[in-house]
Parts: sequence; C-alpha cells; structure tokens
Amino acid sequence: MADDTEEVFDFSNPEFTREDLVTSLNEMVLEYKKLSQSFKEFKAEEESCATSAELAGSSAMQAALSKLENENAEWKNRTEEILCENQRLAEIISFWTKSSVSLQKLQGSTKQFDDKNRIRLL
Repeated sequence: MADDTEEVFDFSNPEFTREDLVTSLNEMVLEYKKLSQSFKEFKAEEESCATSAELAGSSAMQAALSKLENENAEWKNRTEEILCENQRLAEIISFWTKSSVSLQKLQGSTKQFDDKNRIRLL
C-alpha cells in the first residue's frame, strides 16, 4: 500500500490541519479504489483461468468418455458376433449329434442284417 517514500502524517502534530486530514483521506480512498479495481481484475482473470482450466478438463473428460463409449460399442458388437458364432456352433453340434444317432441306428440295423445273413450262411 504505502511505500517508505510516501509521506506519513503524524496526527498528533499541531501543524496537521483539517485540510491535511481531508487530503490524506481522499488519497486513501483513491488508493483503496485502485486496489479494489485491481482485486476485481485479478479475481476476474483468476475465474477466467479457472473456467478455461475447467473447460480443458471438461474437454479431456469428454474425449475420454467418447473413447470409452466407442470401446463399449466395439465390445457390444464383438459380444454379439461371439453369440452368433456360439449359436451357429450349437446348431452344428446338434446336427452332428442327430447324425451320430442316425448313424448308430443304421449301423445297428446293418449289424442285425449281417447277423441274420451269417446265420443263414452257416
């Protein structure tokens, strides 16, 4: 606020007049207004910087969120592909099982037929 070079009033000095007091108070009011304005400017700049930092942080968070959403969509697609593949393989296994049962029945019938033919040949 006050430099060492500024004049300091001694209010107990008899030479100090009312006019000196008014002048001194006016100077203090002007100094207060300057400091108040400087403080407001500093505060506004600080808020602006904070807002910029928040926006930058928000942008980074938004980019990270977007990346995660894309990854999530990719995983959903991959999961759907795997489920379709699993269903296809289940159908193949079912077909093989049915074929195996049919083949076993056919082999059983053939074996019985062969057994009957062997008996006839003997």
